[in-house]
Amino acid sequence: AGQAPGPAPALARLERAFATLGVRWFLFGAQAAILYGVARLSADVDVTVDLGRRSSADLVGALAEAGFELRVADSAGFVEATQVLPFVHRESRIPVDVVLAGPGLEEQFFAGVEERLIGDARVPVVSAEDLVAMKVLAGRARDLDDVVTILHVRGPRLDWQRIRTTLGLLEGALARGDLLSELERLRVVARRTEPPRI
Repeated sequence: AGQAPGPAPALARLERAFATLGVRWFLFGAQAAILYGVARLSADVDVTVDLGRRSSADLVGALAEAGFELRVADSAGFVEATQVLPFVHRESRIPVDVVLAGPGLEEQFFAGVEERLIGDARVPVVSAEDLVAMKVLAGRARDLDDVVTILHVRGPRLDWQRIRTTLGLLEGALARGDLLSELERLRVVARRTEPPRI
C-alpha cells in the first residue's frame, strides 16, 4: 500500500466533520491533479462543500472541533466576499481551502465525483473531466501544465464531450469565447510532449 500521502490525516478529519454535518463535498485542485497523474509537490488541500441548510458558522464550528483553525479573523466578511473559508489543519499544518458551492455547474461536478481511498479516508474527488474544465478556466501557467499532463496520461479514457459541454456552458455564463479553443490547443500540446516530471 505504501505510505499515505501527506494530506491523508487532514482529509480523514474533513471526512468525519462533513459526515457529522451531513453535507456533500469533493476534493479538487492540486491534490485531485496528483491523483490523476500530475507530479506535484503540493500540500494544499482544496475542497468544495454544499452546505445545504447548514450555515458557514456551523461549518467553522465543526471544523474547529475536528482540529482546523481559520486563517482569517473575519470569517463572515471573508466568506461573503470570496465564498471561501481558509483553514489550516493544526496537526499537519496543511492549508485547507473550503469553497462554498453555489448554484449551476457545481451540481454537475457533484454528480461526476469518484470516490478514492486516501489513507483511511473515503474521499469524493472531482472527475478528471471536470478538473480539466476547472483548470482551463483558471488559466494560470501551472493549471495549464496540469491539464497537459492529465490529457497526456488519461487522454483516451477522458469523456471529451463532457469537457467540451462544461467549457461551452462556462463560455456562455462568463461571456468568454476562448475556453474551447484553449482546450484544443492544450490537446495538441499534450500529443507532442512528455508529461513534466518533478
